[in-house]
Amino acid sequence: MPHIDIKCFPRDLDDEQKAALAEDIAGVIIRHLNSKESSISVALNEYAPEEWKAQVWDTEIAPQMEQLIKKPGYSM
Repeated sequence: MPHIDIKCFPRDLDDEQKAALAEDIAGVIIRHLNSKESSISVALNEYAPEEWKAQVWDTEIAPQMEQLIKKPGYSM
């Protein structure tokens, strides 16, 4: 039951663009994890740049740096 939670700065994507993003991500998960499409969920959470450090970096990225399979190319 993969759940992908995308966190990013605001992108102003319309519903069609969001659906295309979710479809592309689901395709990667199906290919690499051998998951069924019906078991995949994708969330898109947008954070203002001034919220990123407190809401995402400090709570999710920095504390889990060793578990990340793709580490960011920046630090805070």
